[in-house]
Amino acid sequence: RLLDEDDELSEVQPDAVPNEVREWLASTFTRSNNSQKRRPEDKPKFRSVAHAIRAGIMVDRIYRRLAGATALHIPPDAALLLKGVDEWCFDVFALNDTCKGQVLRCLSADLLNRYGLIHKFKIPSSNLENFLLQMEQGYTKYSNPYHNNLHAADVTQTVHYTLWATGLAQWLSDLEIFATLIAAIIHDYQHTGTTNNFHVMSGSDITLVYNDRSVLENYHISAAFKVMRESDSNILINLSKEEYRYCLHCH
Repeated sequence: RLLDEDDELSEVQPDAVPNEVREWLASTFTRSNNSQKRRPEDKPKFRSVAHAIRAGIMVDRIYRRLAGATALHIPPDAALLLKGVDEWCFDVFALNDTCKGQVLRCLSADLLNRYGLIHKFKIPSSNLENFLLQMEQGYTKYSNPYHNNLHAADVTQTVHYTLWATGLAQWLSDLEIFATLIAAIIHDYQHTGTTNNFHVMSGSDITLVYNDRSVLENYHISAAFKVMRESDSNILINLSKEEYRYCLHCH
């Protein structure tokens, strides 16, 4: 049973603390019920413990962000707009204009660096550049008016906002955040602008590959991971086998 300090932890970030984390904090930093009761002022506070954990995570990510700051060039005007990327009302259209149509590249590079993931997973700059450029090209392949690179950037920013604003990012591992952002970046890669039902009814080639099941969803993932298998655009090149499998199967 958690002690009274559980309320202190609740103040840190509402609904953002998993039960197992609370239980670990309780068992690690509080006495059992059978032990002699401390004076209130002597009891360790969940709030201070949680703040310490959060601070450690943030310091580590800031360090890694600075270490990867030169990974890709982002135009100064775009970098200025990206200062507002933590906001729900972030203007992805303005960023697209500033980036001259390479909105997905600029946004994705900034977010991967913001979380310190470029440094953490030792992503070569040239591989990241090639991967993001291929994503841009793939999203514009069919001149899709909606499921294009602008849509991918919008979804990726929304995913980041959700991770950041809810505090969820503080309780996820780097690998989980990396996989989540990559999933957002690639989720509609090479979208044809038609529906699954259209492909099934017209008997398109990709329906044969995926046996009429979630045709486009499977195609997006497969096509994107084919890009990441190419030596010059493999952003997963320095992941362990276990980390690679996690990224592959969580999408």
